[in-house]
Amino acid sequence: MNVIVIAVIVLGVVGLVSALVLFLASKKFAVWEDPRIKQVSDVLPQANCGGCGYPGCSGFASACVKAAEGGSLSDLNCAPGGQQVMEQIAGILGLQASAAAPKVAVVRCQGTCDVRPHGVEFDGAHSCKVQNMTGMGETLCQYGCLGEGDCASVCIFGAITVNPATRIAEVDESKCTGCGACAKTCPRGIIELIPQGPKNRKVVVLCNNKDKGALATKECKVSCIGCGKCVKVCEKFEAITLGVNLAHIDPDKCKMCRKCEEACPRGAIKAFNFPPRKPKTEVPAPKAEVVKETVQSEAPATNKVETTKE
Repeated sequence: MNVIVIAVIVLGVVGLVSALVLFLASKKFAVWEDPRIKQVSDVLPQANCGGCGYPGCSGFASACVKAAEGGSLSDLNCAPGGQQVMEQIAGILGLQASAAAPKVAVVRCQGTCDVRPHGVEFDGAHSCKVQNMTGMGETLCQYGCLGEGDCASVCIFGAITVNPATRIAEVDESKCTGCGACAKTCPRGIIELIPQGPKNRKVVVLCNNKDKGALATKECKVSCIGCGKCVKVCEKFEAITLGVNLAHIDPDKCKMCRKCEEACPRGAIKAFNFPPRKPKTEVPAPKAEVVKETVQSEAPATNKVETTKE
């Protein structure tokens, strides 16, 4: 009986000493954390999408508190939370939230099965990354959408899906938060984040083909051939530039006049969320007036000579 009591006492003393050591160690090596980090983290959507460029919402919260020491949050933005969340964060940190234009993902490819001929049949892993590593995929275009859905698998908001009929990824703008996860995942870089624009209107070159015109024409019926006609009609605003056989529209300079869409001979430029164009009415040419000239013929006057007989 004495042995049991002694064992209990020894274990109790060891436990108390261990607890005391752990307590002192926690106080000695404690890492102080700014309480504002938790406050900022609580207002974030906790999507952990990485669209902000930091490892999760906790990393973004720490970056916001650190940026508050410099007095500005201009370089930080939470895409899923939007302007409302950034204003709440600014209120916690005693700063002014800068307005950031919301962005949306756009798939710069419209090469459906009807316009992009298939060359091979891929029998392997259903992954865009794997297909891109093995070659051009199933079509002749090495720049277009592969349609295996890597972008859809990383979108935690369900904003992007692959159309089974066209084999092209499609973005639901009502669900897209502009986090950029799909753009980072696409092995061919055909997904781009652009400003939503007023009334969600935008004009985009829906092509990523950088081959020369003759080859691009064979690969896809709606490919950009780098003809430069869109650049010429936009010389006033300089919103369109021509890179390596591919046109690109700067959304910050675009005036959405849609002249480039009309000028593109391949239909590679598309305007989104615009009202339908009004049909052009042909104005009849004015009829030429026929001037009728009346020619009046006057009989020559005859001089009568009267002779008087005497």
